[in-house]
Amino acid sequence: MTLVLMGIVLRGIDRDSFLRVMKTVDWKWWATGVAVAITAQVIAGLRWSSLARPVGFSFPPGLFVWRFFEGMFFSLCLPSSIGGDVIKAYRLADSTPRRLLAGCTVLADRLTGLAGLGVLAGAAVLSVEWSLDRWGTLAVGAGLLAVALGGFWLVVSSLDRLLTLIPSPHPARAFIGQLLPYQMRPQLLSTAVAWSLVIQLGNAMGVSLIARGLGVVLPLSVWCVVVPLVMLAMVVPISINGVGVREGGMAMLLAPQGVGNEQAVAIALLWFLATIISGLIGGLLFLLDRHPVTAAPLPPAPADGVG
Repeated sequence: MTLVLMGIVLRGIDRDSFLRVMKTVDWKWWATGVAVAITAQVIAGLRWSSLARPVGFSFPPGLFVWRFFEGMFFSLCLPSSIGGDVIKAYRLADSTPRRLLAGCTVLADRLTGLAGLGVLAGAAVLSVEWSLDRWGTLAVGAGLLAVALGGFWLVVSSLDRLLTLIPSPHPARAFIGQLLPYQMRPQLLSTAVAWSLVIQLGNAMGVSLIARGLGVVLPLSVWCVVVPLVMLAMVVPISINGVGVREGGMAMLLAPQGVGNEQAVAIALLWFLATIISGLIGGLLFLLDRHPVTAAPLPPAPADGVG
């Protein structure tokens, strides 16, 4: 599927024009964009730490950043970014129960990240659609953020009620009980979503700097629409690391801004190159430490009548 998608994208561009575009790259702008993107990924690793440490993974925040970049490395050769998420959960713990719990923290991290994507993209799209000013855009963004946080609150507030429906000896009871810190400390998810907005803004800035290296200068508000929408499409596991999806999405979304197919695909490929750089950092970290960490023992099962 990856080759098919890339074939469709490349069929719509002129090779000679594309090569001329690539010769105009200002690599200083590209390097600056890469630095911003890597910084955003470091923050993303710290966000994961804030969600994993309260449920029993009491490791230094730097270890989560380390494992986060390892996940990016494996995502280079696995479908979508989901494959990298599986690796992160596997590498964080050394037993099946702990890896399942680690998977829950990765899922919570992923969902808060998607919420940030949705809020940023939704506010930017509606701002353009309704011709809103700055304050109107902020009001719409605040409304979307409130909806996202409300959804998270409804889920985590139901955890204790779910426990009352599960018989005491059932292993699922002990597992769900470990997630109760999210219910007792709802600010964990709220903070994670707030950090997600910062991360997604950093991603948009990184791509805008890469585009500037090709002479494409657009308002940051445009990139706050384009980049989140492309990243949302890349989550769908239909290609390796979003190859083909990224390029096609950029060409489609930048066309109304007067950006030609050749320039749009060049921006996407330079963005992908930046992703490869981040992934290679993760690969180096994996080579330096190829063994999962030794996790602390599971906490005891919650007592009967919880909630």
